[in-house]
Amino acid sequence: MKFFGLAALAMLAGCAAQPPYQRPAIAPPAQFKRATPAAQAAGIWRPAQPQDAALPQQWWRLFGDPELDRLQQQAADERLGNPGIAQAVARLRAAQAAVAGSRAGLLPALGASGGATRARGAAGTGTGGGAAASSYTLGLNASWELDLWGRLSGAVDASVASAQASSADLAAARLSLQALLAQTYFALRAAEAQGLLLQDTLNAYEQSWQLTRNRERAGVASPADVAQAEAQYKSTQAQLLEAATSRAQLEHALAALLGLAPGAFDLQATGALPAPPAVPAELPAQLLQQRPDIAAAQLRVAAANAQVGVAQAAYFPALTLSAAAGYRGAQLRDLVSAPHLFWSLGPALALSLFDGGARGAAVESARAALDLASAGYRQSVITALQEVEDNLVAATALAQEQQLQSEAVAAAQRALQIVTNQYQAGTVGYLNVLSAQATVLAARRSLIDVQNRRLTAVNTLLKNVAGRWAYTEG
Repeated sequence: MKFFGLAALAMLAGCAAQPPYQRPAIAPPAQFKRATPAAQAAGIWRPAQPQDAALPQQWWRLFGDPELDRLQQQAADERLGNPGIAQAVARLRAAQAAVAGSRAGLLPALGASGGATRARGAAGTGTGGGAAASSYTLGLNASWELDLWGRLSGAVDASVASAQASSADLAAARLSLQALLAQTYFALRAAEAQGLLLQDTLNAYEQSWQLTRNRERAGVASPADVAQAEAQYKSTQAQLLEAATSRAQLEHALAALLGLAPGAFDLQATGALPAPPAVPAELPAQLLQQRPDIAAAQLRVAAANAQVGVAQAAYFPALTLSAAAGYRGAQLRDLVSAPHLFWSLGPALALSLFDGGARGAAVESARAALDLASAGYRQSVITALQEVEDNLVAATALAQEQQLQSEAVAAAQRALQIVTNQYQAGTVGYLNVLSAQATVLAARRSLIDVQNRRLTAVNTLLKNVAGRWAYTEG
């Protein structure tokens, strides 16, 4: 009989074992669609691992901007930095505390108790005939639930995976903050560059306006020319005010990202946009497995899988070993003595026989949570692939667009010089000058815009590949 009992327990334990973890099925490409043939040959997809969540240090230095480096270092200071990062740190601490709490369930629990009571029994009940009596107790008790079905260890596995996911979430939050800080900084410098361009243009338009007034007084220009020059000058003044407003608002945004009030932050204007780093020709798809958000999504699948095992273990009895020892007596002065000693030792088996389907519902809920986490992981991978492809296209196209736009600026400036000379010679009307000046301004503003968009695309691409151009084994 003992043999059959042990065999039955072993079979039950096998049935209640945590289901083996299987990564969600997904078949991403071995390389990025827009990668070069060399990159396509090198690219191999593997699922993200927890150790891959660590980010490279100071990846933004690729842009070679000391002021950006200083701002990033300031944002990394958790004492003064972004509140979102502080929230992620707090969530990680809570998850780590949950791991410690779940691991405590695997260990015996030991407690101490003491008490004093005074009671009087009712007459005729044999409990003292109405006389008052005192009772004192002092003791220790211990209990230990044996993890036969994996319920406790499954809870530990789930909490460990959740804590690792929170750690990856913190890394992802830091990466997002770094990328957003860089993007906002580039936009601010672009707004400054637009302001400097408009100020220079305004000076040139003022000279043109003065020229038309002089020509009007000389009788070789019409009042319409003067009015057109004035309208152009005033319109540019309005654009300059708009650029200054944008710059101020972006400076406020930088302050918020640093965890500062706008009034406590001031950034010196330079109007200089940094040069974007070149995107390597070889960019393997392996880079995605280093993304902390993908690592976090995968770890949440592992945590959900462990919770399925915890829910299934509720079908099986809980076996607890308990022990108690102490002293009980009517006199406090000689309570700790051999005649008053008591003790108990033994196992306890508890099993819910009927719960109205609560355990089945819990198992189904855990399986649904696993399916949800798996779908979230697949969505994270697909979204990551799209993000990288989008910004690979943008970074490549914008590099070519910047070159073409630079050539357009040069051509527009040559055309303006020719038309200005013709106007001063009296061979063309002032409308031709206005048109050429507007073309130069639009071309130069477009060039600054393209430079900013290219910086944003490269910056976002770096964020998409977790700040690395090359895959490193975790």
